[in-house]
Amino acid sequence: MGIRRAVWPRISGAGTGTAEFERLVDAYYRPLFQFALSLTKNQGDASDMTQQTFYTWAARGYQLRDGTKAKTWLFTTLYREFLQARRQQYRFPHYNLDDVSDELPSIQPATDEQLDASTVLQALGRLPESYQAPLVLFYLGEHSYKEVAEILAIPIGTVQSRIARGKRHLQQMVSGGASRTVSESPAVDRK
Repeated sequence: MGIRRAVWPRISGAGTGTAEFERLVDAYYRPLFQFALSLTKNQGDASDMTQQTFYTWAARGYQLRDGTKAKTWLFTTLYREFLQARRQQYRFPHYNLDDVSDELPSIQPATDEQLDASTVLQALGRLPESYQAPLVLFYLGEHSYKEVAEILAIPIGTVQSRIARGKRHLQQMVSGGASRTVSESPAVDRK
């Protein structure tokens, strides 16, 4: 079985040995796959979930104190993997573009042709520092909200609101004309 060669060498620190891992794969791969197939009704998804289950065992199986409960642990892990995939699919459904093309927002051709990086950067340069710094750190510097808050020495909630307001002002500036500017005080812009 390819799972032994694909997963085991990449995982270090697992408490069970290679022989124990191979024994588990030999004993439970087929029943786990059949269980996954009964849940997903798709061979590819069932195979992926079974492999993910053994990957998880290789990474965390050493935490199981009672080795006689390995079978239960594997089936529980596979079922949780299935539930997580189902939640993900429910939250972020996949649609064919042709089926939902009527629901997509339309972009004005003039905006599409005119909008480029230099336009956005020029508009960003016209924003007040209180909005500009959080936007630049978050989007261009790829810092988290927490990191931006630490860098600017302001509360994380303030960072979030300034980024949201800054984005809104930036969108207005780009779509509403290049000459628009924003007031200096972030408190003035609250609605």
